[in-house]
Amino acid sequence: MVSVYEREFEFKRSDFEFIRDLIGERTGIVLSDHKIDMVYGRLSRRLRQLGLRKFSDYLGMLKNSDQELIEFTNALTTNLTSFFREPHHFEYLKGTALPALLKHKANSRIRIWSAGCSTGEEPYTIAMTVKETMGVHSGTDVKILATDLDSNVVARAKAGVYSIDKVNGVDQKRQQKFFRKGRGTDHNGQMKVAAELQNMITFKQLNLMHDWPMQGPFDVIFCRNVVIYFNKETQRELFDRYADILADDGYLFVGHSESLHKVTDRFKLIGKTIYHKQR
Repeated sequence: MVSVYEREFEFKRSDFEFIRDLIGERTGIVLSDHKIDMVYGRLSRRLRQLGLRKFSDYLGMLKNSDQELIEFTNALTTNLTSFFREPHHFEYLKGTALPALLKHKANSRIRIWSAGCSTGEEPYTIAMTVKETMGVHSGTDVKILATDLDSNVVARAKAGVYSIDKVNGVDQKRQQKFFRKGRGTDHNGQMKVAAELQNMITFKQLNLMHDWPMQGPFDVIFCRNVVIYFNKETQRELFDRYADILADDGYLFVGHSESLHKVTDRFKLIGKTIYHKQR
């Protein structure tokens, strides 16, 4: 007998399996059975917006609409982030990685990639850290590429506008230096990232499982809390591609619950979830 979840919309086991296979093929994300409730909850919003009553009707739409495939992918992408999340990474970037790069880079050019940038808190935190580190090296050309699978969050990140509650986790000195308070009724309770940070960052939508248009090399890659959704084979492929596009002795930062152990031998662990590319 086919299992049906007794909820607002008809949702069969076969519907979930179709969704699981489709998101896996498109993004490499692995959805286990305990994600059924999450999938139902997130996609139910799309069914309401589209006026549909059954998941089978929605899945039929996915087969014929490239635009809905984008909305589908956006809906199933997790975007939990904050400024200076996992602060030890930015302490290491400021105290060790950037000084080493500034010392040894002959061409005064540093490139950083935030892969899985979500709503932008991570790349803006990187930009603040760079600004605070540069000092007498202000002439060094530093650029940050920020990418995410979800086109909606990329647009929000590029705008650089956040609620005051979001920015309250940033210390007062940084708030005063790197943010501007909104004025007027429309912008009350909001803060905008300073132009000097926005000018350092290029935001792009990118599926990590597809071809990468950029050539590199990058000196630093942040890929945090992204590969936890991938199986080992997909992780191995992704980290090999990161190694290929990183400069010699480049740095890779991963999430607090992620590890490269038994995934790749192309990186050496040098700190808590911080890796150095092996020559």
